[in-house]
Amino acid sequence: MSFKEIIKSDVPVLVDFFADWCGPCKAFSPIVQEIKNEMGEKVRVIKIDVDLNQALAQQLKVMSIPTVMIYKSGKLEWRETGMQSKNTLIHKINEIAQG
Repeated sequence: MSFKEIIKSDVPVLVDFFADWCGPCKAFSPIVQEIKNEMGEKVRVIKIDVDLNQALAQQLKVMSIPTVMIYKSGKLEWRETGMQSKNTLIHKINEIAQG
């Protein structure tokens, strides 16, 4: 399934751009996992390694990591660079889900 197909979801899609060598990304990863565990079917979570997906990262202008994006129905609804709190992300996901 392609990135474009994934983000077309009616359910918000949280996209975490990361790299294995990135310290803040490693610290952020458990937060993303907690969101996935707690929100279940209300959100789709995908992690994209910028080193393995350089073309996509360039296309989306991911200049620093972690970068988090939330899509719904193929549209970018929210984007932020740097670590985000779990509460901030859950709030944004719920906000976007309600449209």
